[in-house]
Amino acid sequence: MLKKSDIGIALYILAAVFFFIIPIPSVILDFMLAFNIAIALIILMNVIFVSEVLEMSFFPTLLLFTTIFRISLNVSSTRLILTTGSPGNVVTTFGQFVGGGNLVIGAIIFIILIIIQFVVINKGSERVSEVTARFTLDAMPGKQMAIDADLNTGAIDDKEAKRRRDKIQEEASFFGSMDGATKYVKGDATAGLIITGVNLAGGTIMGMMRDGLGALEALQTFGILTIGDGLSSQIPSLLISLSTGILVTKASKESDVGTILISQLFGIPKVLYIVGGVIIFLGVTTPLSIPIFLSYGIAFIAAGRVVEKNLGVETVAEEITAEETEAEEIRRPENVTSLLHVDPIELEFGYGIIPLADVNQGGDLLDRVVMIRRQIALELGTVVPIIRLRDNIQLNPNQYIIKIKGIQVTEGEILFDHYMAMNPGFVEEEITGIPTFEPSFHLPAIWITEGQRERAESLGYTVVDPPSIIATHLTEVVRSHIDELLTRQDVQNLIDNLKESNSTVVDELVPKLLSIGDVQKVLQNLLAEGISIRDLLSIFEILADHAASTRDTDVLTEYVRQGLKRAISNKYFPANETTSVVTLDPKVEQEIMGAIKQTEQGAYLTLDPERTRSIIEATETETEKLEKMGKNAIIVTSPIVRMYFKKMTEDYFRDLIVVSYNEIESNVELQSVGMVTA
Repeated sequence: MLKKSDIGIALYILAAVFFFIIPIPSVILDFMLAFNIAIALIILMNVIFVSEVLEMSFFPTLLLFTTIFRISLNVSSTRLILTTGSPGNVVTTFGQFVGGGNLVIGAIIFIILIIIQFVVINKGSERVSEVTARFTLDAMPGKQMAIDADLNTGAIDDKEAKRRRDKIQEEASFFGSMDGATKYVKGDATAGLIITGVNLAGGTIMGMMRDGLGALEALQTFGILTIGDGLSSQIPSLLISLSTGILVTKASKESDVGTILISQLFGIPKVLYIVGGVIIFLGVTTPLSIPIFLSYGIAFIAAGRVVEKNLGVETVAEEITAEETEAEEIRRPENVTSLLHVDPIELEFGYGIIPLADVNQGGDLLDRVVMIRRQIALELGTVVPIIRLRDNIQLNPNQYIIKIKGIQVTEGEILFDHYMAMNPGFVEEEITGIPTFEPSFHLPAIWITEGQRERAESLGYTVVDPPSIIATHLTEVVRSHIDELLTRQDVQNLIDNLKESNSTVVDELVPKLLSIGDVQKVLQNLLAEGISIRDLLSIFEILADHAASTRDTDVLTEYVRQGLKRAISNKYFPANETTSVVTLDPKVEQEIMGAIKQTEQGAYLTLDPERTRSIIEATETETEKLEKMGKNAIIVTSPIVRMYFKKMTEDYFRDLIVVSYNEIESNVELQSVGMVTA
């Protein structure tokens, strides 16, 4: 359904087209020329008082509309001048009153207007638009990174980040369009000059041939009309050119031009005092008019006094307001609602680490946090919550702590302007430094200076800078706690994303067979052992196949793991390479199976504590063999025992990998270097 505004725009454009083709009476032309002047003034006033340039985002289109409309009026007035010699009241008045009724005076005024518009305003606006568009496009990547950094630190939410990104896109489109739209204004001025020349020549010829006038009389008569026609179109054109220049040169995007100019020109009292004194001095000591210069000088000094008084009042008012606000905050009951929120992940650091997180000081820690979220998303297939970074004056200057859901889980300490050097195991020559331990894996390391870095790297040491140390530590903490960070809302978002392309399996599984909470537990079980859930479609297909027979999330997890055996094999068993593993004694497996007790809440082990301790000790003995060989600690068990053995050992071994035979591809080559026997 058409709106009134749509009809109005359509009539405006169609009128311009009709004016090119159909002759119109001089009365209608008067109305249209007056309307054209009014539109130009409306555009100018809007541009002056608009608070942000994007509020005039359709200005390039508006330029095209007004330009074609104005040229159509030029054509209509030219037709009336040449055919009747009576183009109406507006054109005649502009020629006789504005032009002084004199061809020479009118021509001079017209030429001055053309020079101002074409050489001064249009040329400057075109250059400013070009430079602004270029700098806006060049600044886009930096602005995007700043938004990502604010989003990751929790300074803004996803909605605000989207609004800012959209605004950046709109600014780029606007200034790019303005770069091209200024050509319309430039072309309009050129067209006006050509039309005026044609009118003058054609009118003079028509006056001589049709009306029998002499050459000078025809030139005077039609020249004034031509100048009037040119002035009636060029003055609105000049106003719109001025609007274009104001819009592209707006320095502030949050205030109107009037407020900015007045405050900047007349905002410093001592400037007004000096100018007033100079003006009075010139009036008294030179032949210049004393009354005029004296009046101006006194006015400027008085204005400076008023500004100084107002500034003093504003300062006192601000101080009173600040004191009242502070007192009100003290008197107001504490708003505890904001204290109830717990950030999923927090990185707090002492003031000595602030330069690493401050972009203005060259710190790139915020960018590294963004990369951590992307890395985990690609590796494990889940979205890491916002990682909030904040300084904490209670910490040591070079100390940092990492919190999960408000509880500290680990800490570390760095030396600013130092590097951490770690011996990968084959470097024999030692370097001097401050002994320490790498915080992520607790490996022995040495703090070295910048001057020692090159030598340490040449010897074979692994050398990392402080931001990399913190980022690596944070990555490992997030990776080890990612399962508990996966909320039901996160699962719902994953399901919604999958449903867009695979609605059938989602509709079959949730909520008919499993609830959101059941799916969450399965995904958490996988993430807890470092298994990626990125292939969510395959996981849902497997769950849909087995959820009808059991709703035990631990058992369903085992089915999913077996269905993902290609991914598990690729993760732990490199192709074309024999992997050393430890196996589980069948007798121990049988003993574990005999100690499983089934309940309505699930199954659990009832193994004797002494037997459990002996199995743990045997496991430690066998896995040490793999660790001494520089291999991952991997234990292979039968499918039915895997999850119970993993639960029994997870509190004792941080990085123990337990896989079943059904989770290993048939082409994988394994070599057993020991067996857990107790």
